[in-house]
Amino acid sequence: MDNGELQARIAELERRLEEARARLPRHSLRPAQMIEIEEMEEELERLRSMLLRLSAGDVTTFPS
Repeated sequence: MDNGELQARIAELERRLEEARARLPRHSLRPAQMIEIEEMEEELERLRSMLLRLSAGDVTTFPS
């Protein structure tokens, strides 16, 4: 996965995360909603870490 692909995936995930947060009710959060958001946040963190390593010249192969 190259720099451009990572940036595109990050942007898409940020958009999806923003939409998920906007759908949250002020009261009575459902566990499934919180799990979905937590999973997206974890994936976003993983992708950002991959992008940083790639930008720093780490040539480790990343899974697609």
